[in-house]
Amino acid sequence: MNKPPAPFASRAVAMLPDKGVPDLLFLLLHGAGADAAQMRPLAQALRAQYPQAAVLALNAPQAAEGGQHWYPLDGCNDDNHGERVQAALPAFIATVRSWAAQWDLPWQHVALGGFSQGAVLALEAAQAEAQLVGRVLAFSGAYATPPAHAPHEVSLHILHGQLDGVLPYQDQVSAARRLVQLGADITADVLPEIGHELHPELIERAMEQLRTFLPARMWKEAMQAAAEQDGAGKK
Repeated sequence: MNKPPAPFASRAVAMLPDKGVPDLLFLLLHGAGADAAQMRPLAQALRAQYPQAAVLALNAPQAAEGGQHWYPLDGCNDDNHGERVQAALPAFIATVRSWAAQWDLPWQHVALGGFSQGAVLALEAAQAEAQLVGRVLAFSGAYATPPAHAPHEVSLHILHGQLDGVLPYQDQVSAARRLVQLGADITADVLPEIGHELHPELIERAMEQLRTFLPARMWKEAMQAAAEQDGAGKK
């Protein structure tokens, strides 16, 4: 079995199927200054909904005050934020692929769930690397760089609190609208009276989106198959 790169090997939350091999993989990424335990409520919700999935919450590789972070925030600003995220991506992308290889899972069966800085990393990884993951759950996050293209065959689920004073929801709504124009499969939920937190209502909305959202490409395939069948029936 392949082993994840050492800096990202630490995990505080790991939930595996009671029997058999996992058919899905969820990798969860905490916010800056926290650790993997922060993602336990999301891990538990995913475990309940997908009992045959592997749900892993990873610890970020760099020490920060009170916890860990995925890339340093000291001196971070709008001018250098994108560069810092890009510098963290290669090792993180290698980690995602290595964890998927543990169970020989195709990229379509891999999903990222991130909160705050973890959401930034998840969104940017899906933008930067084709065929890395099939879904992204981004809680209270943001894009470090405005998206210039729609990630190929990735379903994006943006979840935000309207009272978030750390990463305002308006930026994510603007990014979501841009991605819709670019042809992305995306949902954006902004819930009232919620701040910058991994709130239970946001988690429940995410579970609903995972249960019900059907990517546009699947609609197109279904419509095309129906049209072909209808055409064949008229011959």
